[in-house]
Amino acid sequence: MLDGAMIVWFTLTAFSVVFVVWDSLFNGVTSWVQRVAWILVTVYTGPVGAFFYLVACRRPLPGTHDAFTAATWKQALNSEMHCLAGDATGIMVAASIVPVFGLANGWDATIEYLAGFVSGLFIFQALMMIGMYDGDYWKAVRKTFFAETVSMNMVMTGMIPVMLVLGALWAGSESPTEPAFWFRMSIATIVGGIIAYPINYWLVAGHLKHGCMTLPGADTPALGLRSSEPSMLMERGHMQHGGMDHGSGGSGGHAMSMRELPTGQAVGWIAATFAVLLVAVWLTGFVVPVRF
Repeated sequence: MLDGAMIVWFTLTAFSVVFVVWDSLFNGVTSWVQRVAWILVTVYTGPVGAFFYLVACRRPLPGTHDAFTAATWKQALNSEMHCLAGDATGIMVAASIVPVFGLANGWDATIEYLAGFVSGLFIFQALMMIGMYDGDYWKAVRKTFFAETVSMNMVMTGMIPVMLVLGALWAGSESPTEPAFWFRMSIATIVGGIIAYPINYWLVAGHLKHGCMTLPGADTPALGLRSSEPSMLMERGHMQHGGMDHGSGGSGGHAMSMRELPTGQAVGWIAATFAVLLVAVWLTGFVVPVRF
């Protein structure tokens, strides 16, 4: 029965990925960074990722993207895709390699965490957000470190227990050559995304992290339709839609105002999310021993 479920899952995933790639190419009005993030998340989460792409990111009609993605919950979901795509990519690459070394599961999880953090921060946050920081890569690293760390910790709070428990109980699911491995990692990524969403919502609502960004001039109105989102956001004194092409470093016609927490508060939040992650690992140990 499980084999049948995996066949259905991978079939739905294939259709989902084809759709999101096609739509990103021919209907996408966000930066290439955002498109790549949604494509990767759909690869990892299949129809679940495609569903949330439809409800939170996909432009329904020309000239409506800003208004369609204006809700804070959609902004938070789009923002989380950067983190989830980067973290999950690093984690899956590491998880595909570590079985070769025959390490204890605690070391496996540690290496996967580090790989996910490096991928998430240095590629999907700093490198792809460099345009927001005057082309200064290391400034981008510094400015995105806090948001990436707390978000990554919550992603791993969801992923590590699933990976460890299913890896121990599901024969063959630790080998990247087996379909069960990819099914297990898909489940873990979905759980990680769910657990990390609340803190991404808080980050976006508090203007500590960017939301969804429409490329300047990309969303041409049709039949007189035009989004009022830019003026609405300007009235609030900030822009959640930055209209910026992160990949090229160019900026659009809208400024994006983000704030930073005082150092003490930032350290406190990082420590708190680490503590939550450690508690999750500790509780997992009651089901599957975590060894180093």
